[in-house]
Parts: sequence; structure tokens; C-alpha cells
Amino acid sequence: MGGIRKNRSKHKQKKPFDPQGGYKDIVRENAAFEAFYKAQDGLCPPDEFQDMMNSLKTDLPASFRVTGFRGQAFGTRDLIEGTYFSALAGPKEGEKGVEGDEELPPKIQPRALPWYPDGLAWQLSITRKDIRREENLFKLHNFLISENESGNISRQETVSMIPPIVLDVKPHHKVLDMCAAPGSKTAQLIEAIHAEEDVIPKGLVVANDSDNGRCYMLVHQAKRLQSPCVIITNHDASIMPNLKVSDPKNPAEKINLKFDRVLCDVPCSGDGTMRKNADIWPKWSASTSTNLHGIQFRILKRGMELLEVGGRLVYSTCSLNPVEDEAVVQRMLLEAGTDNVVLEDATSLVPGLKYAPGVSTWKVSTKSGDIFSKMADVDEKSQSQIRPYMFPSDEIKDMNIERCMRVLPHQQDTGGFFCGSFNQEKSLRVGIQTKS
Repeated sequence: MGGIRKNRSKHKQKKPFDPQGGYKDIVRENAAFEAFYKAQDGLCPPDEFQDMMNSLKTDLPASFRVTGFRGQAFGTRDLIEGTYFSALAGPKEGEKGVEGDEELPPKIQPRALPWYPDGLAWQLSITRKDIRREENLFKLHNFLISENESGNISRQETVSMIPPIVLDVKPHHKVLDMCAAPGSKTAQLIEAIHAEEDVIPKGLVVANDSDNGRCYMLVHQAKRLQSPCVIITNHDASIMPNLKVSDPKNPAEKINLKFDRVLCDVPCSGDGTMRKNADIWPKWSASTSTNLHGIQFRILKRGMELLEVGGRLVYSTCSLNPVEDEAVVQRMLLEAGTDNVVLEDATSLVPGLKYAPGVSTWKVSTKSGDIFSKMADVDEKSQSQIRPYMFPSDEIKDMNIERCMRVLPHQQDTGGFFCGSFNQEKSLRVGIQTKS
């Protein structure tokens, strides 16, 4: 997922070391974070806010997805479900188990994600750390490691699986993944164009990332699936160049390639991943979101320019902050015009997914913690951080912004996530002017 990959320093911050007690756990408290999200009307119902905070302070449950093309994936799924998961339930009523066996507590019971097709994605109610510690999960732990290394499963965060499903890729589609590394979503896209087995699809996946080193990770992911329909590129997504292809009507001429599906899983502050990345807690600042808003919008805009008329683009972040979410979506709709680009209701593609609809009002905060409801209230010294397009516009009521989906951590014991699905009704000219 996008996460905080663009903002990590080269040297990972170490936990403080206590000679007596070893490394101390990170304190999962941040008054500025709590005050900022408590001020966001409508983002989380007030009676659920403490549940959300409590959830963010716990470790993320383990989850994984069965990978590979359909026949192979179904075989792996049945093996896991029949051999390993059935053993977790212990002996059935009336049966005698092995001496000393005890039924596993219900909290460890795996469940198939109801919104993921064909029962190919699973979540446990314990963490990856717990799986390593539990002796009665020893076989499952070794199996998950070996299958992950061989590429039969992907130990992927639950909410990270949502965007490729919402994108609704078909075998004939030309698909662009703009910020693809490390490649778990890219693998889902490749699998989708190979939905018809033993047939080379007419479509293809172009997986791009701006980081050269991370592109090698993409190559590693793609090689596992052995698809001939994948291209890896290394470009800044915000200025992604046009790809030239032969004109079907005149093969001697070259035209710009337009994509039927575009995934913009952009770099973000990653505060939805606090359960997995606890080091975000002490470092969180609202200014990270205002700093990232510009690059997020430029990537989204370039993705829209590369989208075919009638195509679908999914914009996603692992941030809960509206400045990175609704504000970017709103700015795109204002820039392109709601006659050209519309937000779609994609909930039918993820039946059973619990989420909160996009919000049409929100507040923006400075690094020092000053929170503003509108640009007119922003003091002069803060105007270099906060820009007018970061606030809700008067036109937002006509944008169907509620069709966006924000997954809150406490709703189904996951990380936080945001997702919006666009449909392009008319062609956009390349290089549409950005409003100040």
C-alpha cells in the first residue's frame, strides 16, 4: 500500500534501550492525533470514537491471501482450510482428540473475509507475533512461511486487498498500477487479467514505481506468477510519460496508450497503519498530510489523464486524514469538472465490507495543532502550510463524496483505509491547469 514509504529516513529509528529491561515498547499515545480526529465531525461517530482509538492501540491481526491463478489458488485454499484450519477447531463434539489436546480458544479461529471473492482471503484474530509464540500453531506457522516464500500465499494486510477488487479488472483490460511497489496489489491485478485459465489474456498490467530499488521487488512479485502480460516501469508517477502503441486503424501510426483501469495507491502519511507501524505514534503530525496533498493530487491527475473514456480509476490511501482523502478527490472533481469525471458507488463489489462513507465537512490542522474549519480563519503564518483547496468547497454537496469508503480500524478489526472510485465520462486534455 502507499503508506509512508516516501517519508522513511534511510536509517530506521531505533527503540530506546534500557540496560535493565532491554528495548522499551513504543508508547501508543499522541494527544495531537487524538485531538485532530476528535474534531473531525462525521468521520467517526462520537459514541464509537473511543473504540477506534482503543483499536488503533492494539497490534494488527494476521491476515493473508491465497495467490496464483484460479485452479492453483482453489487447491491451496482447500488444503489450508481442510488440513490446517480444521485442526485449529480441535476435535468435534463426541470425538476424542489426542491426549492433552485442548480446543483452541475461539479468538484464534480463522475467518474468510466475506467481501473477498471465492474465500481466498483470511484473517485471524491474533497477531503474527502470537502465531510464532503459540505452540499449537507451530504447523500453521511453518506452513504460512513456506507457502509465502513459494508464492502460494501473500501475507497481505486485509484493507490492502480492497482497491484491486473495487477496480473490477477483466482479462481484456489494460491496467496501470501507478505506485505499485512492493507489489501485493499488483499481484492481484495480474491474477484478475488471468481469470480465464490456460488462455493468454488480451489485457496487460503496467506496474510502475518511482523507486528503482523497489522496482526489483515488483519484478520478484511478478515472476512468481509467470505472466507474459506484465511490464515494470520506473518513473515518477506524477509525470508518468505516455506509452506509444500502434493505432489499430492504421498500424503504421503510433498513438498514446490509454488504460481501462488505473490504480492510484498514493504515498501517504500512513496513520491508518498505526497498528502495524507503531513508530508512527510519536512522530505523527498533521503537517505531514498537508505536505503530501500536492503530490497525491498530481499523481491522481496524471492517472486521470492516462485513463480511457469509460474507464475506472481507484484512488486509495492508508491514511484517515481528509486532507489526503476527500480533499484530493474534491480537488480532482473541481479540476476536471463533474461532467467529465464522476464518483462511482463501488460497494456492490465488496459486499459485507464495513465502512464509513466519505465526509463532506472536515477541519485542517497546522503542525503546531491549530485546527481550522475554513481558509478565512487561517492566520497569515500558517498560510504557507494550508491552502484553500484543502478545505471543503461549496460545490462538494454535488459531488457524491459519500460514495467514497473509509474503513475504520474498529469496524472489523483491521487497519484504517480510504478508497474512492472514479469513472471518466469524457476525455481529459493532458496538462490540465492546476488551480492555486
